[in-house]
Amino acid sequence: MTDLSVIAGSRRLRRGGVIGGSTSGEAAVNGERNKRRVVSCPEEDRISKLPEQLIDSILELLPIEDSVRTSIISESWRYRWTTMGALVFDKHFSNKFANNGAFGRNGFIRIINQVLFLHKGPILKFHLHIPNISLDSFQEVDQWMSFLSRNGVTELLLTNLNQRYELPSYVFSCLELTKLKLVNCFFKTPLKFEGCLNLEELCLQDVDFGTSLCGNKINLPQLKKLILLTCKNVYNFNIKATKLCVLTIVACRDTILLRLLDSSCLFVAGLALRKPIQDFVRGEKINLATMLSKLPRVEYLFIDNYFLKSLVAEKIPKFLPRAISSLKRLWLFDYQLGDMDQLHVALCFLRNSLNLEKLSVTHSEMESRVDVGPASNHLESPNCLDCMLTRLQTVKIECLQGSKPELLFIKLLLAHSPSLQNFTITPSENTDAQKRFDIAKDVMQFRRASPKAKMIYLNPET
Repeated sequence: MTDLSVIAGSRRLRRGGVIGGSTSGEAAVNGERNKRRVVSCPEEDRISKLPEQLIDSILELLPIEDSVRTSIISESWRYRWTTMGALVFDKHFSNKFANNGAFGRNGFIRIINQVLFLHKGPILKFHLHIPNISLDSFQEVDQWMSFLSRNGVTELLLTNLNQRYELPSYVFSCLELTKLKLVNCFFKTPLKFEGCLNLEELCLQDVDFGTSLCGNKINLPQLKKLILLTCKNVYNFNIKATKLCVLTIVACRDTILLRLLDSSCLFVAGLALRKPIQDFVRGEKINLATMLSKLPRVEYLFIDNYFLKSLVAEKIPKFLPRAISSLKRLWLFDYQLGDMDQLHVALCFLRNSLNLEKLSVTHSEMESRVDVGPASNHLESPNCLDCMLTRLQTVKIECLQGSKPELLFIKLLLAHSPSLQNFTITPSENTDAQKRFDIAKDVMQFRRASPKAKMIYLNPET
């Protein structure tokens, strides 16, 4: 029995039992019933008459082991799975075979080697989840990448839970790639590599760009979505992506942000450090006005307080040189309105976002040493927000602590939003029942500029 027989089942099962027909003993005892089975079986095998493309689509939706098991249906199905355009060795697959080691009888790597050996035709989609198993090297993974580069792969997802994997040059010769996702890899392009002309989506997580990319600009003319999560040496990642529409950068130190914002098509941007600024060494000096000037078409902006703190090198202006007229959705994450810098930035966004429709604020726990007096005094001043938020319809406040600046900010929003429809408040899990009741009682007494404003108060457990 081969290793793949563990997935597909034994050959004896192909020839006997319900699928292959009945034995003579069964026919003697249940003749009439078996006769009906023999006659009806071909009529019921309707799936084999489906168009080839539809059958392939069905097989690709199944887990890889179930696709291989279809080889026991009949002789005509024996090698049907070998022409699938998508091979997905995901977390479910790796968890099932990782316990067998890498090269054992039914080992993780040995099974994949056999699947690729039997496969025929192009592989358009390849997903690989490398579990944390004992590997002396990634030689076999390199061979798989070489195999894919010759088979027209357009979608490659590689999640590595082992030691960091250095991408071989074969990956960068997959010129048909439209989607690439890498987790825990070294990203080192060949010296003469100029770019991926067809790549539309790029997601890099825990990727180290090293030092060899400095000065090499990667041309990605079709790139529309870029996600960078907890990557290292990002200042060496230099790209030209003039069609970039969606950009997310989370916990990537020393990012040269202005390089990545060099696209007039950007309409979604998510920027977060997730750690205090002293834990990072930024590779550029940039302020809030400069950053927003590079986002003339942004409609949805997600930004955390740590990233904003890195932009507050100068005094925050009341009005920017150019209004953010395209911005419709704003999410301020890990915010502390008792901090004057963060409060000024929030108010600056509100004054300059003339078409803002939805605002989300997720609070972080206020540090006990922070003096909230100045922030409270500023929020109570008459000209704190000297404009109306005429387009604002939806507000969502989460992790509310119930501090005075937080409540005054809610009061400010209610008084300046004549088109408001829904205002949702979710207190922090750290607040007790009495505190939540007090928050709700205070909020319900605030004046509302919109007669249609509906207040929604949620428990944090829901």
